[in-house]
Amino acid sequence: MSAPQDPTPPNGVDLSDTLEQLNLGGENEPRLGPDGEPAPKTDEEYAQTQLTLRAIVSSKEAGVIIGKGGKNVADLRDETGVKAGVSKVVQGVYDRVLTITGGCEAISRAYAVVARALLEGAPAMGMGGVMQSNGTHPIKLLISHNQMGTIIGRQGLKIKHIQDVSGVRMVAQKEMLPQSTERVVEVQGTPEGIQRAVWEICKCLVDDWQRGTGTVLYNPVVRTQGPGAPAATGGSSYVQDRAPYGGSRVTRTGNGADFSNGGPRPYTRRSDSDAAARGPPTHDENGEEIQTQNISIPADMVGCIIGRAGSKISEIRKTSGARISIAKAPHDETGERMFTIMGSAKANETALFLLYENLEAEKMRRQQQAAQTSE
Repeated sequence: MSAPQDPTPPNGVDLSDTLEQLNLGGENEPRLGPDGEPAPKTDEEYAQTQLTLRAIVSSKEAGVIIGKGGKNVADLRDETGVKAGVSKVVQGVYDRVLTITGGCEAISRAYAVVARALLEGAPAMGMGGVMQSNGTHPIKLLISHNQMGTIIGRQGLKIKHIQDVSGVRMVAQKEMLPQSTERVVEVQGTPEGIQRAVWEICKCLVDDWQRGTGTVLYNPVVRTQGPGAPAATGGSSYVQDRAPYGGSRVTRTGNGADFSNGGPRPYTRRSDSDAAARGPPTHDENGEEIQTQNISIPADMVGCIIGRAGSKISEIRKTSGARISIAKAPHDETGERMFTIMGSAKANETALFLLYENLEAEKMRRQQQAAQTSE
């Protein structure tokens, strides 16, 4: 009888132990969702996963949503369990922002309640100022530009699926809103259809939550600023998602203190106690906390931001005091390049304003050039 073979190789290292040490993912480290919990897999888990979904509403619609003495918005919170609020009035600006935070199921129910209230209290106008009476109402959701791909899907298959299962009509705007990285997705349908569509959209946002970090939130106050005006202060749109799991520490809020207990918390299943585990935040020489923000810039616009021999980006760095790095390669199939901005809240705010000012100026220059060519 031959002697049993020794499983340990000649170099004395057990291969099974080595493979076990190299197991970097697998069952022991499940993929995490936006709130630090294991990523949801079932509808029940999606229903409880917390996030924030915002929408643009008109001043009239805001009045209907809030109700007399805040009754309607209070009823909305009680009925669905969400946190909900509307941004403060900005003089001379038509837009306000509705912010709803909660589980995916609660958010979808809340938007159905909102749609029903708007259908009754602020019916949409059709051609010639005639009230529409087809039982549908548009909801203009605010979606991070970086997350649009997951909602539209490859060759538009996902957005088609959402429309098919919910019966709504969806239109995604191509342009980002001023001084933000958010775009509008208009969802037109019955309250029930909007509820189903928002449920599907929420699941997409949860699945693709990492692309949503660093979103530059739209703030209606920017519409009061003329060219060359200083960046907005107070309730600024340049306030970001908290980077999860030990990443760069930044905060997010809606536009102004919309809720009785302060600004909305986008992801609430996670305990505040683990903030200490991330260690103290880093600060600049003035003692201000350093924040990190990411924005995507279309590939054909990168050159106008950098300038000849880097002159424009150098000027933005110098004026703002923020550090700005530019990815050497596109970060996805859109061909867009990621700009990373690091500095104090004020420095980042100024840098973002200058970046968008350059983008807007270049867009205007190209439009004028195209108009002259067509003549």
